[in-house]
Amino acid sequence: MTARLPSSIEIVEVGPRDGLQNESTLLPTATKVELIERAIAAGARRIEAVSFVHPRLVPQMADAEAVMAAVPRRDDVFYSGLVLNRRGFDRALDTGLTEVNVVVVATDEFSERNQGVTTEEGLRTWEDIAARAHAVGVRPVATIAVAFGCPFEGPVSSDHVVELARRIAEAGPFELALADTIGAGVPTQVGELVGRIRETTGARLRCHFHNTRNTGYANAFAAATAGVSTLDASVGGIGGCPFAPDATGNIATEDLEHLLTGMGVRTGLDLEGLSRTGTWIGERLGKEVPALLGRAGPFPQR
Repeated sequence: MTARLPSSIEIVEVGPRDGLQNESTLLPTATKVELIERAIAAGARRIEAVSFVHPRLVPQMADAEAVMAAVPRRDDVFYSGLVLNRRGFDRALDTGLTEVNVVVVATDEFSERNQGVTTEEGLRTWEDIAARAHAVGVRPVATIAVAFGCPFEGPVSSDHVVELARRIAEAGPFELALADTIGAGVPTQVGELVGRIRETTGARLRCHFHNTRNTGYANAFAAATAGVSTLDASVGGIGGCPFAPDATGNIATEDLEHLLTGMGVRTGLDLEGLSRTGTWIGERLGKEVPALLGRAGPFPQR
């Protein structure tokens, strides 16, 4: 039986935030802005550009305001920023962001290490920020982190994640994202969880996969066939989570683009532009990026 795929999928470029936050090399503001400009030139229209967290915890994101002051402002480009609390939301609002991404962690131990709060406290923070965002016309996005497995507590119950999603949906998210923060999930798990949450909440869903155990692209395919029409990816496949041991980068935007367009799914992205950008950011970071398209090239060769 042939899997049913949507005719188009929106890819949210998260390299400037989730990609760079786990890299040991601290890049200058101008390089971060150029990364965003290159992503836009390659067709990206939704970009998670920055996070508003304490610079002591994530020094790679210390210049969030400076980045947002310098990025191109276009009617067709939407910028998002990660916020963890009311202070982060206020900072984000001052920069003119289109949307904010609030993380609710599915397990207490990871939540306390990542954000200094329990899951229940994280839910209350989400509810507060969602209400404030709605009041000022900013799109609130909620991400359930470690939705497919936690590095400290192990497997995460799908019943628990579905209940979290139900409670999150009550605050009216623009979008609800399921994050495989440590790359623990497998396609059957993704399909089941996406199906149950769609049925329970009716929310617009998005998925965020890391390729830690080489299942990220299979999971993206599973999410797409389960009805998810928005996926996160990071150009070059850079990144990871500073608070998750051995977490590797997101699935690479260029590799995901090759997969989707090869199956006839439209993304609006330019594969060669993405590949060049992945190679370019690797040179700035002083490493070979995980993405494979920059090495193998597109097929068929042009």
